[in-house]
Order: sequence, then structure tokens, then C-alpha cells
Amino acid sequence: MIGGVLALAAGLVVAVAPTAAADDTLTDLGPVPSNRNDIVVAGDKVVVSLDDRIVFTDRKGEVEETITDVSGAHGLIATADGTRVYAALSGSGEVAEIDIATREIARRINLSDYGCPYDLALTGDRLWVAYSCGERGVLGLDLSTPESEPVNVDTSLLKAGPLIAAAGDTLVLGETLSPADLFVYDVSGAAPVLRGEIDGHAHDHHGLDDVAVTPDGSYIISAFTLPDAFSMWDAVTLTKVRDYQKGPEAEGYPRSVAISPDGAYIAGGRTLGFGMTVYDRASGAELFTANPPKGEVARGSSAYAGRDIYSLVQADERIYLWRLHDVKPESSLTLTAEPGATVHVPFTMTGRLTFPDGTAPGAQPLIVTRTAGDGTTETLPGVTTAEDGTYTINDTPPAGGQTTYTVLWDGDGKRRWSKASVTMMVRYQAVLTLNGPATAVAGTTLRLWGSLEAVGTDRPENVWIPMERTRKSDGQTVTGNIYQGGIGTFTFRDSPEPGEYTYTLRWPGDSRTGPAEASHTVIIEAPAG
Repeated sequence: MIGGVLALAAGLVVAVAPTAAADDTLTDLGPVPSNRNDIVVAGDKVVVSLDDRIVFTDRKGEVEETITDVSGAHGLIATADGTRVYAALSGSGEVAEIDIATREIARRINLSDYGCPYDLALTGDRLWVAYSCGERGVLGLDLSTPESEPVNVDTSLLKAGPLIAAAGDTLVLGETLSPADLFVYDVSGAAPVLRGEIDGHAHDHHGLDDVAVTPDGSYIISAFTLPDAFSMWDAVTLTKVRDYQKGPEAEGYPRSVAISPDGAYIAGGRTLGFGMTVYDRASGAELFTANPPKGEVARGSSAYAGRDIYSLVQADERIYLWRLHDVKPESSLTLTAEPGATVHVPFTMTGRLTFPDGTAPGAQPLIVTRTAGDGTTETLPGVTTAEDGTYTINDTPPAGGQTTYTVLWDGDGKRRWSKASVTMMVRYQAVLTLNGPATAVAGTTLRLWGSLEAVGTDRPENVWIPMERTRKSDGQTVTGNIYQGGIGTFTFRDSPEPGEYTYTLRWPGDSRTGPAEASHTVIIEAPAG
């Protein structure tokens, strides 16, 4: 009896390329400082506070200068025109005013009577300063007056030193303990007026790492470790508008938040390898994601500059400036192919380009490259998407082995580029033959023979080839395997009863060769007399 049938499992790997752009950068700024750090963009400079120093880089992240005569440099804030940056120096009890043009400290505001200044916010000419060390609270300074008298904000309800943020007529103070409250003030008048409280116990808020206010002062964006969500609050009614990517803890804890200059986008940094995510503020749609090359986003350390996003990243006990360049809503590109491509045999792949807002892409040019099994890379003829974003690629592989097809859409002025690839095993064509007599007599031995060869590569050796013998009169089928050894041919014998029979061999292919089939029909006659 002929044995069992050999089966081949063929498949392919589909991979979407990371969305990091060539102009993204990661700059080593040195050992992780002991203090909490901050980052702002002022004009064409990026400014980073690192406890005992303040570092200035250009927009590409290249370090240009460092100020070292500072102590406990933490919170930073830049004026709207980008000519001045203020730095909270908790070690010396001062706020330093830095001239961006010269990268020098233009003046120092002595706040030693108020403890340790550590966080800053700005609305117009009023600088808001959070301080602690014994006393804790928030004060306001009129920057238009050389010797401004500090005005204290009523913080009698605070249970801990807050993080602060401000824009428009809104000032928000966020507690960093658990449960954490947010206190919202109207600063349109001469003195801040408390609008109300967003209760941390009622909303189960724990571990505030960052808070921001939209440029017009209408909304507050919070980054609480728990309940693991970036949340938007109406700054007047103090009601929650929506959460951004609220999910299980495995999605990473919120660490930092920044708002685009036009208020349209929210950039949220997370832990656990989830990097940076950009959301559409109004709809909550996720538009872009990226992970730093290493490490995790540091708490409260992200800033927008046009369409660039800057964050501090901690890795290997060092701190880095991570720049995401020209961040736009992500497009999405897919590429699929059925397994089983064969050398010199045309085959088809399909895919689709989609935009995050759901609009039809229309005719978009795609760049297609093929890295063949012999290591050569070639750009294939261009492909253009249909109105709905679908596309088709036709190709004839020139060589066998692991082959990768990559499709790139280069983006446009509104959307970021995307890329997709498929890696598959392209197999060589197999040729299977089966020979034997056209007739034979029952009771004698029927001999059949053949070979399994491959075009362009070594033939399979020492393999079993599945076979079926089918009788025409009743369709009765017998299955089994035929063995081909190292000489490249095979022979087998059979002694069927009278009737017409078809012997069919089906080679399913292996890692190098594709499938092949051969058959032979023979009539077995009854013995004479």
C-alpha cells in the first residue's frame, strides 16, 4: 500500500515600516540630572533645563551653548515672540530671565522669600510661578514692570505643590499627589479668581505628570498616570470633554502633553515603549504614533514648534533630546500577497492607501522596490492608486529565495508618508514527469518511472512525492508516496486488477521549489484465455 501524503505550509510576512522620518534626531545631553527637567522652544532655539545647567540647541537638536551658573533649573517658559525664556531656579530661589539672542541671563528675579520656584506659566505680561520648600503656593509677577511686586494666588485648598499651566484667561494648578485635584482660575482681571475644582477623588485621578492649556484658554489637557488617559476639560464649565486613548495599563502611562500652536493637535508622551501619539483635539482621532530609538519619554517634557515635536527621553541613565520632524497626520499603507510566488512566473499583489480623516486618496503615485533572493534591489515601474486608494502590483520574480517588496507613499503637504512591505519565499519552478506503458496485462508487474527536476536550482533529493491511483469505472482511489532519492529519478511498481487507471503525482513544493503535477493513464487488460 502506498503511504501518506506530504503537505507544505507556505506563508509570508507582512510588515509596516516605522514612521520615523529621516530628519528625526536624538541628541545626547549627558547624564540624567537629579531634578525634574523641562523644555521650551523660543524662536529658532530649543531650551532644556537640566538641574545644574540650561542647554540651547538649534531646531535640529544640535547643541550650541550651555549656561552653567544656575542651580536647580527646572520649569521653563518662553515669551510669545520667542525673545525671552524664564527659568525657575529652585536651588537659588530665583527666576532667571534669559535673552535668547545672546543666550545670557539678562536679570535674576529674587523669590527666596517664597521658597523654591520650580514651575512657570505665562499669560501676556504676567508670569506665574509655583514654589515650595516649606511654604507652597503660586504667585504672579508683572513682567512689564522692572520691580514687580508678587501677587499671591489663593491656594488654600491645595494639598501639595502644584504643576501649573496657563493660556488666554485660564490658569490651572494641578496637584501631584493622589487623588489629585485640578484648580482652575480666571486671570482676566487684576487678581486671579477661582472658577472651580476638578475633583481628583470623583474622577479617580492619580499621579499628575503634566498639564497644558490650549492657546485660547478654552480647554485643559491633563496627563494623569491613572486612569491612563490624556483628558480634555472645558476650562469654564470644568466638565470633561473626552479622553484620548483611554485603555488598559498595558498601553503605557501618560507622561507629557503638548498642544500645537494652532490648538488643533495634542501630542501625548507615554511610558512602556508607546512613545509619542498625536491626536486630533476636536475629534479625538489618533493621527500619528512614533517611538524613540531607545528609552522612554520623561515626564512633563514635550513641546511643539510648528509641526516639530520635541521631548526629553531617558535611557541608560542618560537624557536625550528627541525631535520628531514635520509631524503630520499619518497615512496608512497596506500590501498583501498570496503565498507561493515562483521564479519567472507573473503574480499579483494588492494594497490600499488610506488617510486618517477617511477622505478618498485619489490618484497617488507609489514607489515600489524589490529586493530579490540574490540580494539585488530594483525599483519597479511606478504604481498609481485608484480613486479609493486601492492599487495592484504585477511582477515576475527574477530569482528565488527570500524576496521583499516595499511600497512607499511619499506623503504630501497635509499627511505624513507611509510604507508597507511583504517578505515572501519565491520558489523555483519544479518539473515533474511520469512515464509508463499504455497497456499492461493483469497479473503482471506494471512498472512506472519519472523524475522531479527544478529550473534554475538543484533538484529535490531524498523526498517523498504524494500519489493517487484512480480507477475510471468506479472512481476508487488509492493514495501513497513515491520516493525520489539522490539520483534524480524514481521507479515504482504496481499490480492492479483489469480496468483503466490514472496515476497522478502531486509535488507540493518545498522551501526552494514550487508545486508540480504529472499523470499517466494505463489500461490493464484481463489475461488471454
